[in-house]
Amino acid sequence: MTSLGSLRAALEREGLALRGAFHPQPEDGVPTVAGAPAGTLVLVGWTGGTQWPVFAASPEAVDGAADPLDRWSRRVLGAIATRFAAVAIDPSQGPPWYPFQRWALRAGRVAPSPLGLLIDADEGLWHAYRGALAFAAALPLPPNPPTPPAPCDTCTDRPCLRACPVRAHDDTGFAAERCTAHVLSSAGMTCRHHGCEARRACPVRTDQAYGEAQAAFHMSAFLARTGVGPADDAHGRGRARVVRCHRDFPETSA
Repeated sequence: MTSLGSLRAALEREGLALRGAFHPQPEDGVPTVAGAPAGTLVLVGWTGGTQWPVFAASPEAVDGAADPLDRWSRRVLGAIATRFAAVAIDPSQGPPWYPFQRWALRAGRVAPSPLGLLIDADEGLWHAYRGALAFAAALPLPPNPPTPPAPCDTCTDRPCLRACPVRAHDDTGFAAERCTAHVLSSAGMTCRHHGCEARRACPVRTDQAYGEAQAAFHMSAFLARTGVGPADDAHGRGRARVVRCHRDFPETSA
């Protein structure tokens, strides 16, 4: 039977990180495995800038075709799924969209943030979900450690909300058009080249913040999803995907 230790090692060798696992229930909406309910779901992603160099050196990153990060993720995770007799689940394929944010909450150690992204006590806002692996068997899982306090619960200052120059984030959602208009303006060069100012204002694990190349890549992908970015950039899937990226699942690509 597959062990989480061997799976974790295989993922790390390929530039991915094991981001949590749980035994799903029918209401979790996990796809079946060979026609039967999945016994285990393992979330896979990135943490900080650790895995970025592996993708940056990949064929997908330099071939000029659309969706380089999604294509890389599908190729790498698909090969691991084959090796471990699992089903690879791709968050970029839809509709219907799989509930990655709900799955991440089930796996533990993350909580909602005012920006709509999930915050991790160990990674701050600097993590991403690149996919998931569904296994037929109920793999042995370590006991859940005590859940640490959600960082945002004790943050009364909320610098993330105050840092956004155009107040694009609030309790009602994310104003995508206001955000993109700012990022594309001359006043938005900091966000455009270094990443979202609101996100960078979060004081949790600032040492994990993305480097300039990674931040610029994700911002270009975000702009392309709005339909206002470069036509040949990655991730151009239409305006509706903007709010989904920020609210329905935590930055599968950013």
